[in-house]
Amino acid sequence: MGRKVIIIGAGHNGLVCAWYLARAGYRVEMLETRSIVGGAAVTETFHPGFRNSTASYTVGLLDPGIIADMKLHDHGLRIVERPIDNFLPLGEDGYLILGGGRSHAEVAKFSVRDAERLPEYRQRLSAAAALLRYLADVIPPNAGGGIADLFRALGQGRAALKLPLDAQRDAIDLFTRSAREFLGGFFESEPVKAAFGFDSIVGAYHSPDTPGSAYVLLHHVFNEVNGKDGKWGHAIGGMGAITQAMARACEALGINIRTDETVAKVLADSGHADGVETANGERIRGDIVIGNVHPKRLLLDLVEPGLLDPALRARMEQHASGSGTFRMNVALKELPRFACLPEPGPHLSSGIIIAPSLDYMDAAYQEARTRGWSKAPVIEMLIPSTMDDTLAPPGAHVASLFCQHFDPTLDWDRHREAAADTILDTVEAHAPGFRSSILGQMALSPLDLERRFGLVGGDIFHGRMSLDQLWAMRPMLGLADHRMPVPGLYLCGAGAHPGGGVTGRPGRNAAQAVIKDGRRFFRTAARA
Repeated sequence: MGRKVIIIGAGHNGLVCAWYLARAGYRVEMLETRSIVGGAAVTETFHPGFRNSTASYTVGLLDPGIIADMKLHDHGLRIVERPIDNFLPLGEDGYLILGGGRSHAEVAKFSVRDAERLPEYRQRLSAAAALLRYLADVIPPNAGGGIADLFRALGQGRAALKLPLDAQRDAIDLFTRSAREFLGGFFESEPVKAAFGFDSIVGAYHSPDTPGSAYVLLHHVFNEVNGKDGKWGHAIGGMGAITQAMARACEALGINIRTDETVAKVLADSGHADGVETANGERIRGDIVIGNVHPKRLLLDLVEPGLLDPALRARMEQHASGSGTFRMNVALKELPRFACLPEPGPHLSSGIIIAPSLDYMDAAYQEARTRGWSKAPVIEMLIPSTMDDTLAPPGAHVASLFCQHFDPTLDWDRHREAAADTILDTVEAHAPGFRSSILGQMALSPLDLERRFGLVGGDIFHGRMSLDQLWAMRPMLGLADHRMPVPGLYLCGAGAHPGGGVTGRPGRNAAQAVIKDGRRFFRTAARA
């Protein structure tokens, strides 16, 4: 029989990792602290008769190779694409729509020059995204590693050097410049810069003026739905439909998934990770342990302090997390009517972005730093029930509100309801009557996201996506190859390369690392 693997956490990356390992002949057991698998990619009832994607809320970054390998469509997954990409209500200035074949005409309303530059912007961003796609699918070199890491670094460096010179320059700009600087090199209209600049702050507790924020913009543009690049979509049944399909794929390979099982400690009696101890005292033994949890939780909470170098522990304590995200799910008796475009239409099936300018986004961040949250927060609203009638009763709807910026260090037990009121007031200002249509709601502050989903500081990416915590520095220099400092212990969650989003890539890459080490183990055992 194959070697036994224990995976802590049955979020989407853990499920992907488990599936690839089981396919390679490993025996896999998964332990999930919640009563439902999926981590932050779940669908739950939040008001009688109303279900929604509780945390993560849109599809586009899930790797198509993983969908194909796991045959997720055969296990019930169905994804529909948005008819248009984004809708920005702009008050008295009207609105801006992107996607659905309307981008050029819509952008031209604000700037003919900007409309003419759209193809160049997309082409240059796509060239840089191609490098990111390549790097996302390979294990980074580990600083201080051996000859294999040296060759891996050289190989990945050559991939960057193969890009045209302009693309190399763009890649450097995206990693180091602010989103405002980068977008200012293409566009002059504030609404247009806002439409693209919103992606630069998604899940990040920073301003579009923050150096390096352009990278987060790039991280959100290598999306794909049903084979179409640059598209966003919705999984019928919500994000939980993705992880339920993954769970069925795993169970078909004999993977044992245990829910309501909280892991309290990684066991490493001989200095090698060889099991876990649950909160109820059960000890489960295996040959390998993989954490699909935040790297801080894995190394600081679950590993005995004596097993780690004190300097490494101190470094991990400084690992930056906290995305300033406030998440709401709202049950509605009717669709909202935006003052600038009141009649129902495809704009209600898009990403509705309430952030009319980069200055607005910067002000929201600055105010959050000084008073905890902004009186005019950044909001992305999705109304998935316009495409999926399984989520709400006939005629009614559900809305996802992904909101920024909210200080992750605030006392959210005290301020949660006031912040939620601010969010709803902001939507009401753009869509009069929205408040009166609300039948029920769920408000998840950064603290609630941490308690419910293990997102330290409410960070949806398991760690800041900044240059010091990317690629060979994710989660930190020396731990980039998914192998943790305790032999036999690995990391497969979003805190590992290539980072956050519902991609599945960290899980697949971690499985590749385990499989490679397994081959080395069997060669060594055979020689012995």
